[in-house]
Amino acid sequence: MDTGSGTPEERLVIFDTTLRDGEQSPGASMNLGQKLRVAHALNDLGVDVIEAGFAAASPGDLESLQAIARQVNGPLICSLARCTTGDIDAAWEALKDAPRRRIHVFLATSKIHREFKLRLAKQEILKRAAEGVARARERFDDVEFSPEDASRTEPEFLAEVLERAIEAGATTLNIPDTVGYALPSTYSNTLRYLRQNVRGIEKVVISVHCHDDLGLAVANSLAGVLEGARQVECTINGIGERAGNASLEEVVMALKTRHDVLHVTTGIRTDRLYPTSRLVAQVTGFPVPRNKAIVGLNAFAHESGIHQHGMISNRETYEIMRPEDVGFSQSSLVLGKHSGRHALKERLGTLGYDLDDKQLDAVFADFKSLADKKKEVFDTDLEALVLHGQVLHPRQRIWEIVALSTTSGTGTLPAASIALKDATGECHRQASSGDGPVDAVFKAIEGITGVQVRLRQFQVNSVTTGEDALGEVALEVEHETGIYRGRALSTDIIEGSAEAFLDVVNRILSRTDEPPKVKREAEAI
Repeated sequence: MDTGSGTPEERLVIFDTTLRDGEQSPGASMNLGQKLRVAHALNDLGVDVIEAGFAAASPGDLESLQAIARQVNGPLICSLARCTTGDIDAAWEALKDAPRRRIHVFLATSKIHREFKLRLAKQEILKRAAEGVARARERFDDVEFSPEDASRTEPEFLAEVLERAIEAGATTLNIPDTVGYALPSTYSNTLRYLRQNVRGIEKVVISVHCHDDLGLAVANSLAGVLEGARQVECTINGIGERAGNASLEEVVMALKTRHDVLHVTTGIRTDRLYPTSRLVAQVTGFPVPRNKAIVGLNAFAHESGIHQHGMISNRETYEIMRPEDVGFSQSSLVLGKHSGRHALKERLGTLGYDLDDKQLDAVFADFKSLADKKKEVFDTDLEALVLHGQVLHPRQRIWEIVALSTTSGTGTLPAASIALKDATGECHRQASSGDGPVDAVFKAIEGITGVQVRLRQFQVNSVTTGEDALGEVALEVEHETGIYRGRALSTDIIEGSAEAFLDVVNRILSRTDEPPKVKREAEAI
C-alpha cells in the first residue's frame, strides 16, 4: 500500500470507472461474470469508488450493478445517471442493497452541447442541474455532479452551475475534460478559477475526469491534483471512450514516485497493479502494449548496452520505480542488437558459463552478428554460441523444406506430405496423418529427421493487417537435451508452423554430443 507521511486531508480518492466508462470502449463489453471478476479485483487493489455501470442504460447494466452492490463489500459502489427521475430511480434500484453507495449525475453545460445536443438555454440547464441533484439527494447521501464537457464551458456559467449543484446537496463536484481538449495549464486555470469563484466549493470534494484524445489525460489529472482536486477518475489500462481515460496505474505511480511534488497519498495496493491490468486485458480482449507505462512488458526491460551496464551497477540509474512495487517479479535485461558486453557476460554467468576476456570477445562478436538477424536472443542461442563458437546460420541448416502439402476438412482425415533436403542435398519424403494439418506436418518431419519432441507451447500472432497478413508462429518443445524455441514468419500458417518446427529440429541436431563443462539450466528464459 502507498504509505506517505501526508495528513488525512492529503488523501486522494481513487474513483475507478473501468466498468462504466472503460466498458464503453468499442468491443470492450463484459458479461456479468467478467464484471464481477473485475469488481473483486478492484476491491483487492484498494480503489475507493467503483463506478460499476449506468443503471438506466440497459437491463444488463442494472443487473450487473445489483450483483456488484450485493457481492463487493468495501469500496463505494456508484452508478452514473442523467439528471432525470427515471435514471435516478434506476440507480437507486440498482444500488439500494449496497452497504456503501453513490450516485453520479451529469448534465452537459458547454455551448456546443447546449445548442446542438440538448437544445436548451442556460437557465434551463441551471434548473435541470439543481433539480437533478436535489432529486438524487432524496435517495442518496453521497451525490456526485458532473457538468459534462466542463473544459469547453464558459468559466462564468460553469461556476454558476456548480453553485446550484452545491446548494442542491452535491457532495462531490467533478470537472470533466470530456473530449480531451484541455492542456495541463488550461485545466489548472479552470480549477483555480472555480476554487476562487464558486461559493461553497470548500465544502465538497473536487474531482477530475480526463480523456486522452491528445494523450494528456494523466498530465491533466495530475495538474488537477496540484490545484486541489482530491479525487481522480480513471480506468485500468486507460481504457474508455475513443482514446480512453486517465490510466489508473500511471496516476497512482506518478503520485507515489513524485510524492515530493504532489504531496498526496492513495490507498492503492500497488503490487496488485500488474495482475489487475492483465485481468482487464483478458476480459476485454484489449492487449496491453509492450511499451505501456507501468504495466507494459517493456516497462522494466532494458536492451541498450549503456542502460544494461548501468542497471547491473545500480538499478536506480535507469529505473525510477521498483518492478516489484507494481507486481512484476523483477527487471529484465533483454538481449538484442543494442545489448553490450556487460549484459552478455551477466546472462552467461547466470547460465553457468565463466568465460575469460578472449572467450567473451569471440562470443560477443558472434552474438552481435546473430542479434542483427533476430529481435531477441534466447538462452539456447547463447548456449550454441558458447559450445560451437558460432550459431546455426541458415546456410548451415541440416534440414530444409523443399515441398509441403496438406489436406483437411469436414469428414476428411487431416494429412500432410512433406519433402525435406538434408545437408548433402539429398531429398527425403514422408506422408503422415494427424489430429489436424499442423499435427500431421509435425509427425511427418519427425518421421524424416528421427527427432522426437513434446510440444509445450504453440502460438500464432498476426504481425501485419489485411487478408494477406503476415503471421508469426512461435513454439516451444521439450527434448531430452533441453527446451527449445522456434519461430517463423509466413502468410501461410501451415507453412510457418512447419518452418518453426524445423527450426527447433535443426537446433537440436546442431548440439554437440560433448557434455557441458558446467551445470546449467536447460530451459530458455
